[in-house]
Amino acid sequence: MTADNEIEIKEAFQRAQKGHNNKAKLVASLNSRYNKLEDKTIFHDEFVHYLKYAMIVYKREPTVENVMEFVARFATSFQSPPKTEDDEDRPQTEEEEDEEDDTEDDHPFLSFLFNFLLESHKASSHAVRFRVCQLINKLLGSMAENAQIDDDLFDRIHQAMLVRVTDKFPNVRIQAALAMTRLQQPKDPDCPTINAYMLILENDSNAEVRRAVLSCIAMSPCTLPKVLKRTRDIKENVRKLAYQVLADKVHIKALTIAQRVVLLQQGLHDTSEAVREVLCSRLLPAWMQRLEGNFTELLHRLDVENCAQTALDTLQAIFRGMPTEELLQNRAQLDNRNLVPVDSLSCENVLYWRALCEFIKGKGDDGEEMLERVLPDAATYADYLYGYLKAVPLLSEEQRADFNQLELVMTKEFISQQLIRLIGCLDTNEEGSRKRVLAVLQEMLALPQTPSSLVSLLTEKLLTLLPDDHRRIQTVAEIISDVREPIMEASKPVDQNMTRRQQVQLAEVKVRILEAKQTLEDCIAAQDFSRAGELKDSITELENHRNQIHQEITESSQPADKEIRVEKSDPETLLRCLIMCAELLKQMSIKTRISPTISALMSSLVLPSIANAHPAVRNMAVVCLGTCTLHSKELAKTHMVLLLQIAQLDEVKIRISALRAVIDLLLLFGFQLLSESAATQAASQAQSPERQEEDAPSAEEKGDAAEDTAQSILVMLSELLDSEVSDLRTEAAEGLAKLMYTGRISSAKMLSRLVLLWVHQEVVEEGFLPTVRTLMNAPATSPLAEVDINNVVELLVELTRPSALIKPSANTEDVCVHDYLAVRMCGEMLQDPTAPEVRLYAKTLSNLELSRGDTVRKDLQTLLQQLVQVVKDRVCHRALEKMVLQLADAGEQAELLSGSALQPLDVNADEAATDDPCKSAKRAKRGQRKVGTAKGGRRPSRRAESSEESDGENVPESLPVVRPSRRAKIAALEKTKLDLNTLINQEANVS
Repeated sequence: MTADNEIEIKEAFQRAQKGHNNKAKLVASLNSRYNKLEDKTIFHDEFVHYLKYAMIVYKREPTVENVMEFVARFATSFQSPPKTEDDEDRPQTEEEEDEEDDTEDDHPFLSFLFNFLLESHKASSHAVRFRVCQLINKLLGSMAENAQIDDDLFDRIHQAMLVRVTDKFPNVRIQAALAMTRLQQPKDPDCPTINAYMLILENDSNAEVRRAVLSCIAMSPCTLPKVLKRTRDIKENVRKLAYQVLADKVHIKALTIAQRVVLLQQGLHDTSEAVREVLCSRLLPAWMQRLEGNFTELLHRLDVENCAQTALDTLQAIFRGMPTEELLQNRAQLDNRNLVPVDSLSCENVLYWRALCEFIKGKGDDGEEMLERVLPDAATYADYLYGYLKAVPLLSEEQRADFNQLELVMTKEFISQQLIRLIGCLDTNEEGSRKRVLAVLQEMLALPQTPSSLVSLLTEKLLTLLPDDHRRIQTVAEIISDVREPIMEASKPVDQNMTRRQQVQLAEVKVRILEAKQTLEDCIAAQDFSRAGELKDSITELENHRNQIHQEITESSQPADKEIRVEKSDPETLLRCLIMCAELLKQMSIKTRISPTISALMSSLVLPSIANAHPAVRNMAVVCLGTCTLHSKELAKTHMVLLLQIAQLDEVKIRISALRAVIDLLLLFGFQLLSESAATQAASQAQSPERQEEDAPSAEEKGDAAEDTAQSILVMLSELLDSEVSDLRTEAAEGLAKLMYTGRISSAKMLSRLVLLWVHQEVVEEGFLPTVRTLMNAPATSPLAEVDINNVVELLVELTRPSALIKPSANTEDVCVHDYLAVRMCGEMLQDPTAPEVRLYAKTLSNLELSRGDTVRKDLQTLLQQLVQVVKDRVCHRALEKMVLQLADAGEQAELLSGSALQPLDVNADEAATDDPCKSAKRAKRGQRKVGTAKGGRRPSRRAESSEESDGENVPESLPVVRPSRRAKIAALEKTKLDLNTLINQEANVS
């Protein structure tokens, strides 16, 4: 050292390698030396000379990392520190203003270092490219927030890093992506950095590169959809980081309702526990913090009416992370009866109430005391529920046309559903409370004003409160009887003719009475008393007759006090009864046999409703019939043919219900169900009545009837696989898959049909390369190492073959999946032409079924000609040349054969000249290694090795790592650490 506070450059680099040294003192000492030099050029050259020793090391050695950190600190130490508030308020002197003007320009050393790095970023050595990008990243990251650099330098850095983010080594791409963090311009819709980031997120094959971009990309309306898509990434650590980024950088208000719901649905049900943990511990707390802990506001932003289950799962996840005392603090909406006032009920607070009660109920005995603080007793709640349900209006068809009224009723029905579900949290152990709840449920089911949407839920809660199937059957049967045949007062029909005659008679009698009274007065005046006596007796008789007629009229107009049951057959009533019957049959144990009460319901309600004109009634009747036949094999044999007919002839929704019933019967009873007496009936009913008379099956043919019927069922299911209705295709495919999985049927042809129907060729094409990479990079200890990769590739190619489609395209020039697959494989080979999988890809290209479109053909020709020039393996070279000739027409073939278009070009000549000959020989051998069945350990490709070596600098770790002891760590470091001093001293001795 020249002085106490100065240090030589060589010594500074030597001391910087050791982590325990104080880098701040080293920087200060070297800075002092630099400032005293008049000619900075010598310092610059010597500094870069020693820096190159670290830049040629690709491995993340601690010594090299320390040097990189030291260089970044030293280079940025010449910048003035950021101003504080006191400095901004204090007036500046002229000298300070001059110094500030000088520091606005880039410091000579910093500019020199940037220029050196930018000139080196195209080096053939991937280690140098990696260290260049890493150092640029550290330099830009170490600068102050208000730091400024020259526009030309900014553009040069920008362009260099845009080139390096496409480097074939993932580590280089990671550092280049991180280096561009401060070069983003989110307000510019055409920002090249952001466009490059979005392209990397969509297309980069390395997960660590995608994670690096996720960690530094700026949020904007353009980038948000790309980040949201990474929550569905194939790699767990990418999904995890995507949720972390959304929690830290994105406000809940910036997301649409659909985006919030999808995020929660995927995150809460992710296969990775780490992703679920990030959602619960980072994203949800961040949302709650931005909403000031308001649960109602959170639910309002999730649209709970359309995604109630997602909202419930979200609340449950939040509750699990809250202390018990804090849970009970959010019950302020309850009154002194532990009820939400009816006027205050909303979709959000009733769902929150339900979620809170169910969460506390799930704690078992520990939550009993807490539950009493958020729920009333069962009897009180039953009265509360009854009062609200009775107030739900039943709209007519005209009222349903009014959207406002319909929306209001739908809201009330949603609230009613949540209140009904809260019955499961009540304490119904006490007999009196349970009876009151049962009475309310029975009364609500019997009321004609109860909406049909609540009938199933009311029936379910009713059945859960009844102890055994026998009582359940009797109770539901009584309710169905009351709904189907309500009690009404009987009245005799009024005979209008008789009433009219009685009125005429009454009028005649009144007239005769008036005439007799007038005559009586005249006789009294004439003192004819004998005549007056006769008239008086006549008047009395007439008045008695008048009273008798009046009584008859009164009696005929008054109804009788007799009550009778009147059967109702309107669609609404039938549908309500069938819903209750279906829920009863679902809740019954499969071992419970068909009782006389169930048989009566089948004959009087279910079977007649199958012929009903209303589709909803028919569909529910089919559901009831299918569920009931599961309890009785005899009943199943009787009605199997009916279900098969419905599965082929009715509306789509009803056909699906019948198809599900048929599949369930075959799964439960097997095809032996058709081998008994009903088989003959099924075979005969499949024919017309005329054919039955002419071709009645003989006794010898009856044994084959069951087999014919089974074959007919399979033919029907196979035909449904070609149906134009997607729901029918899905149901038939699912049913056949279940039958195969359970061993009820075994058919190679049917399995092939299912595979072809299952295959979504675009999805298989997207998964082709990741599958090949996984198999190629599988370690020797993995079971995947035993998989024959050639067989896998052949299967994927066959599944994506255009001619294998059920309805292939008639236009042979349309772009097909194999075209995209060929482009993907060519791009993969161009990234690393020496990788061992290149031979596999070259062989696969010749097996593809390409379209005849000119655009695709020319693009593939261009890619293949590039491959011919860079691929060195002879086998691959011949295969690629053959592909080029196949794609070319006659004229082009002659030109290619006569010219030098297919001659390989040695693009790696410069790199080979500087590399070690031994390494070049090894690389050539590795490029020619045969790709076949991996019976032993398989060395990963160069590209795979670089992928495995990729680090995640400035990217959060995805999985916790068990930390070794300090002694083991020191021993490992001493054994593997690199010392740059040896290289530096060797160079000094030579010189």
